[in-house]
Amino acid sequence: QVQLVESGGGLVQPGGSLRLSCAASGFTFSTYAMSWYRQAPGKERELVASVSTNGKITNYADSVKGRSTISRDNAQNTVSLQMISLKPDDTAVYYCNARYFFSNYWGQGTQVTVSS
Repeated sequence: QVQLVESGGGLVQPGGSLRLSCAASGFTFSTYAMSWYRQAPGKERELVASVSTNGKITNYADSVKGRSTISRDNAQNTVSLQMISLKPDDTAVYYCNARYFFSNYWGQGTQVTVSS
């Protein structure tokens, strides 16, 4: 069955960094666009970053542009999100997403808390 398993979340101090990873299985990973979304308490889920199937095209939300890097490894079926200069506003549950036409898969999410 399809699985997206996120890891790497936790408590980080403002200005710190972290790397989120998502391990995918159960589908042809290299044919899916991959994205990271996040949802803060009381807010709608929002797109953070996305990467094309071959990893060459990336897009970022304005709120994380310049502080984040999304990458994928089609040999390992993983996608990662490196974030630096973290702010309290980055606090949210981060979700891995895989999308191919009408197929849309989500992970269970990993909590990121930015606080001193």
